[in-house]
Amino acid sequence: MYDVTDTTDPLVDRLASVDSVVEVGVGNHPDIAGALAERGVDVTATDIVEREVPEGVRFVVDDVLDADETVYAESDIVFARNLPPELHRPTLAVADAVGAAFWFTTLGGDQPTVAVDREQLPSGETLYRAKDSKALE
Repeated sequence: MYDVTDTTDPLVDRLASVDSVVEVGVGNHPDIAGALAERGVDVTATDIVEREVPEGVRFVVDDVLDADETVYAESDIVFARNLPPELHRPTLAVADAVGAAFWFTTLGGDQPTVAVDREQLPSGETLYRAKDSKALE
């Protein structure tokens, strides 16, 4: 049983089903990226400024609003945690351009601004999977 106050483990469990993930806007919370790397997933974390990331996680300064698509090119999933609504469409565009799925969570009451399938995780958090992106189950 998951601790409902910990949303990291269920997200990691779900994301670890693929070979490679790019986490957009990692900020000061690289816990998911680090846990994925520990499970053998090829992980790249991005942010608009330099960030510290755990060992095994590649970091690239990149702005999804003016993305370097080569950063995302080999990823199975482009993922973002607590992604603000104004970045949903641009992040989906990057994922689609490289043939990756786009999965994300939002903050509080923010609703997705792109068509999604909703997946309720055991922690109670909702994982949004963009419908327009590559289908990965």
